[in-house]
Amino acid sequence: MTKDQVEARLAEVTERIEAAARRAGRRASDVEILPVTKGHPARGIEVVKALGVGRIGENRVPEAEAKRLELGPTPGVAWHLIGRLQRNKARRAVRLFDVVESVDSVRLASTLNRIVGEERREPVEVLVQVNTSGEAAKAGLGPDVALDAVAEICELPGLRVAGLMTMAPFTEDEAVVRPAFLGAARLLERCRAEIPDFEGKALSMGMSNDFEIAIEEGSTRVRLGTVLLGER
Repeated sequence: MTKDQVEARLAEVTERIEAAARRAGRRASDVEILPVTKGHPARGIEVVKALGVGRIGENRVPEAEAKRLELGPTPGVAWHLIGRLQRNKARRAVRLFDVVESVDSVRLASTLNRIVGEERREPVEVLVQVNTSGEAAKAGLGPDVALDAVAEICELPGLRVAGLMTMAPFTEDEAVVRPAFLGAARLLERCRAEIPDFEGKALSMGMSNDFEIAIEEGSTRVRLGTVLLGER
């Protein structure tokens, strides 16, 4: 897509975010847009940056590596890993990404922590992925174990736990989608109240098909691909 096309879509999305925030009695400025550039050419990242959005989301380590190689340094752009991370790609992820939003186990968190120490770099910002939909196919910690796991992850010196991430079921049924987001928001509040080292500033939830519901339930970061950048 051209810069003008993306700019028009960004304006429309911003209006929808503002309306959703008003319905929830929130400020639209408290909601970040994370453009999801997976499946799009590396040039899409340059377009996003030119429009003043200082972050992008990628799902796969190899694709992000190829884009970073093609683009070279990208000052002013924070790279977020939003897809599932295999432990054997953790070192590459630490070198590539500023934020890892898909830490779905204590084991993966421990691996990242060890690698950060070996790489002698500053702590990596992470979000703990939780599964509040109950779908067996989805990654993430269940609500019954998440609190203890988040507390354990917060003790790792190489990680800075900024908040939680979740995905709702892919359906247009609001009665199914909304409880998943509400469950994550409630879990975030529990973590804030009960875990001293938990920053709790970020709640990443909501995608192109459901971001307005996510905002109404407390999302602070919506991950937008198709609605912003078009079909892949």
